[in-house]
Amino acid sequence: MNISLAHLVTLRELARRGTMVAVAEELGYTAGAVSQQIAALEKAVGSQLVTKMGRNVVLTDSGVVLAEHAVKILGAEQTALDALRAVHDDVAAPLLLGTFGSTAAALLPPVVAAAQREYPLLTLSSRELDVDEAALAVQRGQVDVAFGLDYPNSPMPRTPDIEMITLRSERFGLAVSSGAYGIRTECTIDLRETAEWNWILPPAETQFGRAIRIACRQEGFEPIARHEIVDTAVSLALAAKGLGAAPVTDMMIRLNSSVPIIRVDLTQEIGRRIVLLRLAGSETRPTVRAVTEIVRAVVNTAETR
Repeated sequence: MNISLAHLVTLRELARRGTMVAVAEELGYTAGAVSQQIAALEKAVGSQLVTKMGRNVVLTDSGVVLAEHAVKILGAEQTALDALRAVHDDVAAPLLLGTFGSTAAALLPPVVAAAQREYPLLTLSSRELDVDEAALAVQRGQVDVAFGLDYPNSPMPRTPDIEMITLRSERFGLAVSSGAYGIRTECTIDLRETAEWNWILPPAETQFGRAIRIACRQEGFEPIARHEIVDTAVSLALAAKGLGAAPVTDMMIRLNSSVPIIRVDLTQEIGRRIVLLRLAGSETRPTVRAVTEIVRAVVNTAETR
């Protein structure tokens, strides 16, 4: 049996993207060429990997199994290439870092600057992700490592193939405009005092939105989500206009530090952890190890300021 790595890439992308057309667009092939590669792979392994369902194709059980192994095989190939590049202690390979709003604003610039300074042969790129999909993006190989958020009362699902490295813990307060709810200066209040306030929250199906709602329910009330907004900068802008209270951490405030808001601390400890996600065992890749160290150093520096 002689399996082509190029054919495994095609199968992996078909598992991720679902259609021959989408795979062709991603890999720069024609749909016909994608079909030919899958057919050649089926011949090599002696098993049917796809089957027609209407106008589309879906993976058979054999296709699903081989696609899972393709991810591992292609990951091992990348590890081997990184190791070869590092023979002379040079970290010299591409690495794709997944980010989201507040980390992109606060952490990404110093991480990229440090990588360029310490490892000039490292090609570090970034891609913005839905933070709730960060672990899945790492699992699927869409990014090499990714920033993520973990909430104690709404934790990120744990899987044995993903390693979660805690970078920083943050505590939530509330952002309000001066004069809203009788507040004109920074202060500390009990969360239960906000039961009749208007809130600016992410949707309930997001981890962030779920975590804040759970914290309120534990204090005996359901927050009045007058505005459901995912973008933190927009939430802060709305809060500054007196349209409600928005949950914030220090890092989130950096996204829109120019807006005139007052931060209200809470007696209850409601927090989140900023984490770095990578495949289990990927620390053997010099690039992953180097970027992990850089990220840790940048976060530690940010905390001491």
